[in-house]
Amino acid sequence: MGEDMQQDGRTAVLGRVIGRIARLWRHRIDARLQPYGLTDATWLPLLELDKTSDPLHQKDIAASLGLDNSSMVRVLSALEQKGLVVRVPDSRDRRARAVSLTQEGKQLVREIYRFAGEVERELLADIPASDIDVTRRVLGVILGRIDSHL
Repeated sequence: MGEDMQQDGRTAVLGRVIGRIARLWRHRIDARLQPYGLTDATWLPLLELDKTSDPLHQKDIAASLGLDNSSMVRVLSALEQKGLVVRVPDSRDRRARAVSLTQEGKQLVREIYRFAGEVERELLADIPASDIDVTRRVLGVILGRIDSHL
């Protein structure tokens, strides 16, 4: 039983470390995007919209990011006011709103990816590529397991 508890303790620590890394990593990107008035609450939906050329429903963006619909409506309203997204009633379901990036939003997404790449290169500098590859693979396995249980 002692070994099981020890394993559970390491797992709990790993989860906290992963969460802390993700939070601090986003803060680094947020700092780069401060001149644009963006935080992870506003740039993450832009990246979600960039994954497809088709408009997405507000509820689908919220679900992908783990947000409730009311929070997503506020975020998308702010992005729409900045001219980064456009929301229109869905032709198949008038209650639903289809969201897509504007040209300005698409340009900003390119900047977000550039800043995110810079942050990644800075944080992973001097770490052997083989270690990074193993880390990505293991985290991918963990993510797959989590996604399959949702």
